[in-house]
Amino acid sequence: MDHPVDTAPRPSLADLRKTLTGILPPTTMPFDRDGALVFSALREQMDFVVAQGAHGVVAGGSTGEGHTLGFDEFVRAMTETHDALGGRLPFVVGLIVNSTQEAIARVRAIRHLNIAALQITPVHYLFKPSEDGTVRHFRAIHEETGIPILIYNVIPWNYLSIDLMLRIMREVPGVIGMKQSGGDLKSVSDLIQRVDPRNLVLSGVDSLLYPAFALGAHGSISALTAAVPGVCVKLWNAVQRRDFDTALALHRGLNTLWNVIPHEVLPACVKYIQHRQGLGMYYPRAPMDHVSEDLRRAIDGALKGLPL
Repeated sequence: MDHPVDTAPRPSLADLRKTLTGILPPTTMPFDRDGALVFSALREQMDFVVAQGAHGVVAGGSTGEGHTLGFDEFVRAMTETHDALGGRLPFVVGLIVNSTQEAIARVRAIRHLNIAALQITPVHYLFKPSEDGTVRHFRAIHEETGIPILIYNVIPWNYLSIDLMLRIMREVPGVIGMKQSGGDLKSVSDLIQRVDPRNLVLSGVDSLLYPAFALGAHGSISALTAAVPGVCVKLWNAVQRRDFDTALALHRGLNTLWNVIPHEVLPACVKYIQHRQGLGMYYPRAPMDHVSEDLRRAIDGALKGLPL
C-alpha cells in the first residue's frame, strides 16, 4: 500500500544537535491481555507525553517492546504513532533487529514519515561482528535511508566501547550521537568529555539521570522518562537552571521508584505507572509477566514520593 509522503522538511543535522535534547520518552506499546496491539490507544499516550512537557518521542525501543514487533506490525505501529503525535514533537524510530538488510527494509517501509532520527542497537543475537563490521552496519543504514542515527548502546554481549562509538560518529557523519544505557557514571562522563561538540550524548541509565545531566549529558531516553515524563522534565529543567537542591530531591524520588522496578518486567511496570496517571491499563507481550499485586503496592508506595 502506498502512503502519502510527509513533505515537512527534515531538520538539518545542526538543528537536531540543538533540538533532539532533553526528555525523550520511549513510548510503550499498548497490548491487550492477548498480546494484540491496541492501535487506538497510541494517541492517548502521545497526548500524555506532550502534556507532560517532553521534548521528543521514541517509538519501537526496548521499553516499547520493539523487539516483539513483526515487520508489518512495526510499520503500522510507527505510522500510527507518528500520525497520533502529529508533528508536535520530534519523532525518533527505534530499530532492534539483527541484520543490516532488515534495518534498511524496515526504514524503507516508513520513509514516508517525518522521522527526526533512528535509534539503532548493535545486533543482539549470539554472533558479535567485528568493529569494522559494526561501522559498516551503521554506514550502510545511513547511506540507504539518509536519516540521522543515534547508537543505542545497550546489548550486553555486543556493548560498544567508547572508542568504537567515537569512531563510528567520526567515520559516519550521519550518526549524530548515542544513548548510553549501561556502564557506570564514568563512561557517561568520558563520553561527554571526549565526544565531538557536534554530537549528542543521551543517558539511558535511570538511576543516574541527575548526575548525567549535571555532567552535561544532552538529555535522556530511558524507562523512567516514559513512566513519569513530567517528573523527569522537572529534573531536567532544575539542572538546566542550576537548582541542584530541587534536582537532588527529584533524583531521590526517582531512584526510590527505580529501586522497586524489576528489570525483567520493566515494560510492564512502565505501563502500570502510566495507568496510575490516568492512561488505560495495557499489558506486556508474552512471555513477559504482568505486574503482580505485591509489585503494584510497591510501585504505588514509591509514586507517593514524586510530584506527579
